[in-house]
Amino acid sequence: MDFLGAGVKFQGPEKGLQGHLAREGGGVGGLVSLHPLHPLRTECHKPGLSETHAFGSRPPPALSQLLWVLLWATVLGLLCQRLAARLGVVTGKDLGEICHLYYPKVPRILLWLTMELAIVGSDMQEVISTAIAFNLLSARRIPLWGGVLITIVDTFFFLFLDNYGLRKLEAFFGLLITIMALTFGYEYVVARPEQAALLRGLFLPSCSGCGQAELLQAVGIVGAIIMPHNIYLHSALVKSREIDRTRRADVREANMYFLIEASIALCVSFIINLSVMAVFGQAFYQQTNQAAHSLCANSSLHSYANTFPADNHTASVDIYRGGVILGCLFGPAALYIWAVGLLAAGQSSTMTGTYAGQFVMEGFLRLRWSRFARVLLTRSCAILPTVLVAVFRDLRDLSGLNDLLNVAQSLLLPFAVLPVLTFTSMPALMQEFANSRLSKAVSVSIMALICAINLYFVVSYLSSLPHPAYFGLVALLAAVYLGLTTYLVWTCCIAQGAAFLVHSSHQRFLYGLPEELQENSETHG
Repeated sequence: MDFLGAGVKFQGPEKGLQGHLAREGGGVGGLVSLHPLHPLRTECHKPGLSETHAFGSRPPPALSQLLWVLLWATVLGLLCQRLAARLGVVTGKDLGEICHLYYPKVPRILLWLTMELAIVGSDMQEVISTAIAFNLLSARRIPLWGGVLITIVDTFFFLFLDNYGLRKLEAFFGLLITIMALTFGYEYVVARPEQAALLRGLFLPSCSGCGQAELLQAVGIVGAIIMPHNIYLHSALVKSREIDRTRRADVREANMYFLIEASIALCVSFIINLSVMAVFGQAFYQQTNQAAHSLCANSSLHSYANTFPADNHTASVDIYRGGVILGCLFGPAALYIWAVGLLAAGQSSTMTGTYAGQFVMEGFLRLRWSRFARVLLTRSCAILPTVLVAVFRDLRDLSGLNDLLNVAQSLLLPFAVLPVLTFTSMPALMQEFANSRLSKAVSVSIMALICAINLYFVVSYLSSLPHPAYFGLVALLAAVYLGLTTYLVWTCCIAQGAAFLVHSSHQRFLYGLPEELQENSETHG
């Protein structure tokens, strides 16, 4: 399969960073960075900003909690992409394929199911954002459920672009990123948030008065920035580059280039996410529902005034209300620019989700589907629950559904990070490119923190269930979740060199695959 510049070699007269960037165009990093770069995912930040009057004369507590988590979640995302890229470059196989070789059948199937859940959850967010975008662009003539149904057309739009080749698709992705950067950058300049408060929130971590609500936001931020299935996708995209793996210098050079590429892409992603947070924080600073209602009533978008009830409660924000308040503050153009950005982000993330699903299915199950069948399956699973919420509930429920989807992405994150950390730490697999002791220590510490936060969230959620009937189902899912996490931690410890934990059935995590299995994997590959 030829993905994103397959056949390009890291050797020849153009060897070096300039030649690589000229040939590759930043496709891999740009494609993978598009998933975090989505306003609906960073929406989980905004309730905290609006409820605590962000960007005022002094930095509110929630601002510090949210911004430094955003920064370090982006750093963690870069670390995960670095490990995934190194695995694909060194082994020539993606993470799903290696999981198929090393894990027994039951853990392997469970891992595949968790990634499919992550992909469907991500696609549900694209469906929600696209439905809201159509609602805003049509001046509310298209209802939310109608917008959800229109997203079926996304599949045909995706396949239309796909027929023109992935080089042109990379250029289209670059155009989307440029549009989003310019529009949100413009709104950032117009909103003029307080820079000192922003910098303090980024670089001075604090969590005074944190409770379960703040924990939910923090977990949602991590899930919003680091999409677990993107780790599988990144390991697959980089392996498509033709590299002479017998020459260690070429492999080392490829690793360096992909790290630079991912760093640039995620830096752009972080700046845009930060701009979105800052603009919304400024727009909703000290805004009550009554103030927002009056603001819109006295603007050219007076028909949107009823979006905010006429009371003195603090205005809550989602991507729909956010677009409305931007339009009331900065003119109708801001609302339509915001809606176009939502639509563009939904399209781009649909494409990356489709590729991720295809690689995950091929890697874990050795099952090859066309991209048409793959995108139809994912979108069908995403549309059904979303259209039910859109028909029978309202915008607030759609926003709440998005918050839960962000949390779900964070809960599923260990099922991508633990495997990639396991395999990149195995000298038998990675040889001289295995993780160093420092890299292992940093990665394990961060992963332990994520697992601890997720575990605390699961236990807290169990204790807050409203009815005993829910407890049994959630407790069963929690038991499966904890069991699979424990198994992955165990195999990860073996890969780190804990020989005393090795069982005879799992010696491959310490010594590598037997020769006959390696030969079979080469045959299938």
